[in-house]
Amino acid sequence: MSYKPTIGLEIHAELKTNSKMFCSCKNDPEEKRPNFNVCEICTAQPGTLPVANEEAIKKVIKTGLALHCKIAKESKFDRKNYFYPDIPKGYQISQYDMPLCEKGYLTIDGRKIGITRIHIEEDTGSSIHPEGADYSLINFNRAGVPLMELVTEPDITSGQEAKVFAEELQLILKYLGVSDADMEKGLMRVEVNISVSKTKKLGTKVEIKNLNSFKVVQKAINFEINRQTELLESGGEVIQETRGWNDKKELTFSQREKESAHDYRYFPEPDLPPLYFKKEYLEKIQSEIPELPEQKRKRFAKEYGLEESQIEIFVSQKDLSEYFEKVASEFEEESGEKLYKLVANYLISDLGGLLGGREFIEKDCKITPENFAEFINMIHRQEINSKTAKMVLLEMFNTGVDPSNIVESNNWGQMKDDDALKKIIQEVISKNPKAVADYKAGNTNAIQFLSGQVMGATRGTANPATVQEMLKKILN
Repeated sequence: MSYKPTIGLEIHAELKTNSKMFCSCKNDPEEKRPNFNVCEICTAQPGTLPVANEEAIKKVIKTGLALHCKIAKESKFDRKNYFYPDIPKGYQISQYDMPLCEKGYLTIDGRKIGITRIHIEEDTGSSIHPEGADYSLINFNRAGVPLMELVTEPDITSGQEAKVFAEELQLILKYLGVSDADMEKGLMRVEVNISVSKTKKLGTKVEIKNLNSFKVVQKAINFEINRQTELLESGGEVIQETRGWNDKKELTFSQREKESAHDYRYFPEPDLPPLYFKKEYLEKIQSEIPELPEQKRKRFAKEYGLEESQIEIFVSQKDLSEYFEKVASEFEEESGEKLYKLVANYLISDLGGLLGGREFIEKDCKITPENFAEFINMIHRQEINSKTAKMVLLEMFNTGVDPSNIVESNNWGQMKDDDALKKIIQEVISKNPKAVADYKAGNTNAIQFLSGQVMGATRGTANPATVQEMLKKILN
C-alpha cells in the first residue's frame, strides 16, 4: 500500500475595512511610512480599551454565508496568549470555542471540501530583519488590522487540489468585497497541515507556515508528501512541528515544535462584550451577497455560449466580465451568440494584448461599452476586415474616439466597389507574371502572395475572401 496524504488548510485574509479591528487607526496596506497608522490602542499602551469593528464582523459573516456555514447566534472574543516581538500586548485578541462561522463547505471540481470554522482576530505587526545586521525592526502599521482565519477539514488530498481551493477562495473574497486577498502584498496567507499514512489512522501532523503564492502551496505540499513518505519508508519518525518554506531551494525546513491549544492559555477577552446576532441582521447580510464565481460560470455558459477557457478568464477578472456584459447588452438577442464570441475574442486576445499583461480596469479604459459594441458590429457586417479592426482598436484604445469616426477619417472602410477592386487585381496580375506562372504551375502559395499585393494596393480595405475569390476567377 502507498502512503496517502491528509491535508487541511488554514487561510488568513486581511479584511477590507476603513479602520483597524479595535481602534480607529486607518487600515491601509499601501502605507509605506513605518509606524504611521498607530495609536495607543493598537500599540497596547496602559489604560487603553478595544472597541470591536462591526464592519469587519459583518464581512466575516458574509463570507460564512457564501460558504454555506452555520452562523453563530452568540459569539465572543478570546485572548490567545503568546509573546512575539510584533504582538504589542503579549497576547492576541482572537476567537476560540465560539467562532462566528462553522461547518461550511466549498465545492472544488464537484467535490465538497469541508470548512471547520471561520473566525476573526487581529493581525500582528511586521518584523524586518536587515541583511547582515544584528538587530530587527518592528513596524506596527499592520498591528490590529482585522484578520479573518478560515480552517478547512482535512479533506484535501493533493497539492493541486489545495492550490485550486485557495484560488477559488481568493476569487470569492474579491467578489464579496471583503478582502483584496492579494498574496503578493501579504493580504492573504496560506498555512498547510499535512500528514501521510498507509492506514485509516492519521499520521503525525506537520504545519507549513506563511505560504505566499498558489504555486508555492502546491510545491510545498508535494515536497512534504515526499519528505514524510521517504522518512517513514526508511524507518524514521515524523515529529509534530512547524516548518517553513525555502523558495530558492524549494524545500521545507524545521522552525519549531508545534504548540498545542493549551499552550496559548485561551480565556474570554474581558474587555469586549459577547456578540449576539438577530435573524433579521443575518438576513440583511445574506441579501447583500452578489453572484459568486461558480454561479457566474454556469450563467456565462448558458447565456453567452462561450468556451470554458474564455469563461474562466472572465470569472477571474471581475471588471472585464462586467465590461463584457455591458457590451453584450448592446446587441439584438437574435444575433447575440455569434457576436458574444466575437466580443470575447477581441476583449481577451486583442484588447488583452494592448494592455500588455495588466489587468483590465474599466475606469481606466477609454473605450466605452457602446463604442466597443459598435466596433464589433462593424466587423460582423464586414465594414472593416480583421487587419483594419486591429488598427481601429488601437486608435480607440489610445483616444477613446468612436470606431465610425476613426474609419471615416482614415478612409479605412471596407472596399465595396467590385469594378474598382477588379481593376486593381488585374494591375497586380500584370505586374507579377512569375507569381501568375507559379500559380498556373500548381503552386497554391502564389495566390497568397498575389492576395497580399492586392490587400497592400487597397490599403487593407478589401475583403480578403472576396480578393481570393476574384483572383482565382480571373486567373482561371
